[in-house]
Order: sequence, then structure tokens, then C-alpha cells
Amino acid sequence: MTLSRATSSSTSPPTSTSYDGSPIAGQGTLFPEYNEGNGKRLKPKALAVILDHVKDEDGDGAANIDDVKLFLKRNKAARTALNADDKYPGGDFRSADCIALLKQADIVATNPPFSLFREYVAQLVEHGKKLLIIGNVQAITYKEVFPLVKADKLWLGVTIHSGDREFRVPDHYPLEAAGFRVDENGVKYIRVKGVRWYTNLDHGRRHQELPLMTTEDNLRFSKHKEINGKAAYGQYDNYDAIEVPFTDAIPGDYDGVMGVPVTFLDKYNPDQFEILGYEKSYHLQTRKYEIQVQVDKSGKKSNVTKLNDGVAIKVDTPPADQTYYVVDGEYYIQQYKRIFIRHRTQRARGRKK
Repeated sequence: MTLSRATSSSTSPPTSTSYDGSPIAGQGTLFPEYNEGNGKRLKPKALAVILDHVKDEDGDGAANIDDVKLFLKRNKAARTALNADDKYPGGDFRSADCIALLKQADIVATNPPFSLFREYVAQLVEHGKKLLIIGNVQAITYKEVFPLVKADKLWLGVTIHSGDREFRVPDHYPLEAAGFRVDENGVKYIRVKGVRWYTNLDHGRRHQELPLMTTEDNLRFSKHKEINGKAAYGQYDNYDAIEVPFTDAIPGDYDGVMGVPVTFLDKYNPDQFEILGYEKSYHLQTRKYEIQVQVDKSGKKSNVTKLNDGVAIKVDTPPADQTYYVVDGEYYIQQYKRIFIRHRTQRARGRKK
């Protein structure tokens, strides 16, 4: 994965970087030095590319990516080498050269390595930077990330609510993803699911009020079979909260705590809702389970402790199509990752608790 960073500052023009040894850094066509004069190098150099302006380079009346390509071809001085240090290769965001660039930046926009997402976010927060970065939606509940979300210091951006995005990969990259394509020039792309923009740049959409039905109307008219026709919302056995499996099924008249999927943050309005915790906010738990037997779909039984690491719902009979747990002869199922929320203000009379 190429680590790229775009920065802007009153003292520094926008800059992007590519780390030394990146498997796709040498795929670029803008930088002939990747293939010229590097006979003794097995991997491309790390570069910082500086764009101090984008103008109509080709004279077609518009300034676009083609003009950026021309500018970079005509201005080799616009890129400089990024040196390795005693711990990190050149262009690594943890290296001294990259930290020096970061200190000049006002805004950082990039697609960091997902495996280093925690460390990268921590670095940006430490340096107090505005950010717009791509990460996996599951990163919401990382213990290093969730406190920032809860404190309204980090939220989701717009445009990737579907969570399915295409990324270019190196020529040698194996096409083993569920979705991929090769274009007419032989360039490979894979589709990655569950990605989002993370940002601390405010935008109007996060302040749009989410329209909601009442509890009664949800139980009567919801399009979801998990809600429609039920007598009431499910209640967790180990948290004082109800289970709301879909964002559009949040009851607008319920005053208590609700457990919602992490994708709720696509619609999260901090003026409308308060975030209280997530499925591993152990201080909110009302019950802990000692001896647990997990029974998977095949019927295999295992002694586990994982029922304490999520929200549990008690059921009358063991389900036939999913993993369940047995505690003291009673049956439980565990829901996937959940965020605990409640309405921030009481806008209507007669809310339910």
C-alpha cells in the first residue's frame, strides 16, 4: 500500500509522500526517476511531491489532473527525496522527515495502512492536525479510536456510506478479493468493503436530523422483519439497553439507552444523539457470565468467556442457524458490534423508557 499524505499550510504548499519500498510506488508514470538511474536499487525511492499551484498547463481551458501530470513532468524540482532514519524507511509516517512535514501541515488527507491505523490516528491527534483519512469501518470500536468518536473529536465523513470502494494495486498483486477488475491497459483494481472517511472537519450533513418513527409505529410498520410485528424491542441481558438492529428503526420516543450498529455513525447527528459507549464498555455492564458453553452452527461445543465481550440477548430456545451460548441451562445469542446511544434532548412528550 502506498502511504500518501496531502498537506496544506500557510508556510508550506500541498505535499504528498510515498514510502520507500511501497509495492505500488513504482507503478506511477509521473516519475521516470523510478526507472532511471536506480539500477542498484531493488525498490523505488521515497519522494515528497510538492504542488504549489495547479493551472491550465495544457491550454485546454480547464485545470485538472492532466495539468497536474504536466506540471510534475516539467518541474522535477517539485519532488524531493525522503530519507530513512535509524528506525523507519524513507517516507514512513513515523520517520523524522515525514514528522517534519507533518508539523508544517494544517490538513492531512491520506489512505494509511489499515494495519497501522491506530498508530497513525494517534500521531495526528498528538500533533493536533485536521484530518481526512480512509479506514475500515470496524476501526470505530478500536480502543484507541472510540474515545475520540465518543468525545466528538472524530467522526465519519461523507461519500462512502456504502463502504465499498475500488483501489489500484500493483501488477504483481494477486486478484483474490471478492471484487476486482483489470482495465484495458492491464491495470489491476480490487474492491474493498467496509471503508469510510474519518475526519475532524465539520460538515453540514452530520447536523441533519435523522427522521424517526415512534416505538409503536416501528413495531407496526418497520420494513425490517426483526422489528415488524414484535411486541417490543429486544432487551440485552447484560446491559440496560434495547437492541436496535437498524439505524432507521431507532424509536424517536424512547428515552433509554439503545444499542445500534456501528454503521449508525453514517447518520450520527451530535445535536440529536449522545454516544455513551460500545459493546466493550465494561463499566456499563449489568451482568457478567462465569461458565459459558459456546455451541457453533455445526453443534461443536467449547468452553469460552467471550459472551462478556459483547451484548447478549436471552432466547427461549437455541437457534438453529447461528452460534449460541449456554449459561446455567439458559440460552443466549450475541449481537455483532454495537454502539450505545440515547436521545440528547426530549423534543416530544410521552417518551418511552
